[in-house]
Amino acid sequence: MKSFSILLSLACIAIASPFFDAQAPFGDGLMNSYPGFTLDLNAQRLIQTEGEIPVWVSELEKIQMKAQGVKFFDITDTQALGTSTHLRLQDKAKFPSPNATEKVRPILKTLSTKGPKENLEKFSSFRTRHYRSDTGKQSQQWLLSRIREVITNESASKSLRKLISHSEFLHSWGQNSIIVRINGSSTTDDGVIIVGAHQDSTNMWPFLPAPGADDDGSGSVTILESYRALIAADFHPERTVEFHWYSAEEGGLLGSQAVALDYEARSVNVVAMSQFDMTAWVKRGTREEVGIITDYTDAGVTKFNKALVDLYLDIPYIEARQIF
Repeated sequence: MKSFSILLSLACIAIASPFFDAQAPFGDGLMNSYPGFTLDLNAQRLIQTEGEIPVWVSELEKIQMKAQGVKFFDITDTQALGTSTHLRLQDKAKFPSPNATEKVRPILKTLSTKGPKENLEKFSSFRTRHYRSDTGKQSQQWLLSRIREVITNESASKSLRKLISHSEFLHSWGQNSIIVRINGSSTTDDGVIIVGAHQDSTNMWPFLPAPGADDDGSGSVTILESYRALIAADFHPERTVEFHWYSAEEGGLLGSQAVALDYEARSVNVVAMSQFDMTAWVKRGTREEVGIITDYTDAGVTKFNKALVDLYLDIPYIEARQIF
């Protein structure tokens, strides 16, 4: 419930080589032993870790890095991200104190854990949602169908459905990212608010089962429930709102980088973006709290999210670091 409240409030502003061992653990016949995967273990990937020069590694070495807990970006296909000469020059968006309380509080009362639990049971029933697996593609198709055929068709009014689009952002690896867009009514403000989560999952080794109930099935169904509640309330935003379910986060943020590169190329005016990851699990013996990432984030959005927690939730936030 805590995450539903935060992102509903955010949406309403739219009205606003040391990493691996040289000894590979797998034999040459590995792929033959695990059908249902399109994974070239010898493929070369360009990997960026914090504070280091990008290095080329094999797909197998990248898997080993992941298993060892090394955080990285796979920038093989997105080396130009952030370098476009026609990036829009504009002042950073300014965020007021949360001011849509009259709109938000009635919607909060309609939130339920029933739908997210049912969706999560199905979503985590796929053997793995690895982005290069057959079941990863199947889980993505199920999620898209669930959003479009069930949530939107059952919850949105006829007039609101005209403003909503559902699309697959195509990726070469098979599991596509999903983008749901609610077009804003403003003719002068082309800003876009994005609420996101990643739909894929992985184990320490990609061929093992990975139900991914918390990472990040929980974030995926959290933003889905928030989308349902908004459209059920006949939410007509002034500023366009998008919900994103990214593919291949576990492979080095591949899906979100591809979307960002496309948005940069098209000069999409993204005013704010909040990502929801691992929203369900609380370690035994610890208190429930909201972790707000403070590194590699926009200070204005971070401050606004903190204000939303203070206003709408009965649990505190803590500052956390992602350290990609």
